[in-house]
Amino acid sequence: MSMGNMNKMMKQMQKMQAQVAKLQEELGERTVEASAGGGAVKVVANGRQEILSIKIDPAAVDPEDVEMLQDLILAAVNEALHQSQEMVAGEMAKITGNMRLPGF
Repeated sequence: MSMGNMNKMMKQMQKMQAQVAKLQEELGERTVEASAGGGAVKVVANGRQEILSIKIDPAAVDPEDVEMLQDLILAAVNEALHQSQEMVAGEMAKITGNMRLPGF
């Protein structure tokens, strides 16, 4: 590989790195919402896979069936995290062209 090609590749990688850093910051502000039990439990997560809020419809709270509520919360949280991961992967693919980069 010639020096010119190597320099060009390094500049492209630096540009991509800057784009990824900017995207990671932006994804922290973007959110997804998932629900379970027909909307009885709603979970909001951001692009950093952080849970921002959990809303539970009071009608879903049955002291006789706490296990069902736990299952609904778990399902909604897992779906929110899954949607967040898909959002991040889709945005990263736009920058990297589906090229697998270590650490991203």
